[in-house]
Amino acid sequence: MRLENKVALISGGARGMGASEAKLFATEGASIVIGDVLEEESSALESEITENGGRCIYLHLDVTNEGDWENAIKKTVSHFGKIDVLVNNAGIGGTASLVEDTKVSDWDLTMDVNAKGVFLGTKAAVTEMLESRKGSIINISSQLGIVGTDNNSPQYQASKGAVRILTKSAAIQYAPQGIRVNSIHPGPIVTPMTNRLRSTPEIFSLITSRIPLGRYGQPIEIAYGALYLASDESSFVTGSELVIDGGWVAQ
Repeated sequence: MRLENKVALISGGARGMGASEAKLFATEGASIVIGDVLEEESSALESEITENGGRCIYLHLDVTNEGDWENAIKKTVSHFGKIDVLVNNAGIGGTASLVEDTKVSDWDLTMDVNAKGVFLGTKAAVTEMLESRKGSIINISSQLGIVGTDNNSPQYQASKGAVRILTKSAAIQYAPQGIRVNSIHPGPIVTPMTNRLRSTPEIFSLITSRIPLGRYGQPIEIAYGALYLASDESSFVTGSELVIDGGWVAQ
């Protein structure tokens, strides 16, 4: 198994891409910690994984709260003995599509969850990983953290761009200690966050027209990318960005 004896903490692991990552990692031998604010969905996923023979616990985690992150890392190590992998998966979408229409409160919320959350998670995990001088941190950004677009919220794109550069900075800082840090840049994916966009025919048509493969991706297609970066197969990979977007940024 590709993650045998590894321990992985996945923020936003209750549903969507996070849930797919959690289930795939578990089948590949990892012990899973689901960090999320969605208690009911997280508990259901915890039960599903354990009933299928995996090892999994759920921890309440508000990614904007430094104390929650410190507690999550502490409990992960207390329960499983270590942490090998952190997937900073938690994120939210944005509102409005033009800078002039964007409320400061919306900007602050999106930056808090998507950028500050990744910073706090990385900070907390690195502190523990330095003890073992190894680890893999995987930050979920977006294809819109690389290129601009005319119909998406500026705060979402700015937050995902911040994740991209934070990833590279941390990768350089902690490479000498054996800690790898990489980002994944999904294109449009079938998750609860994209329900509204996919249910509006004109928006759905516009978005799929910008994807050379002509469709939304599935959460499992992102999970397989995360699996590679979590495994020892990517031992020479750090500071990289893995784009899984159906060809969006290649145009």
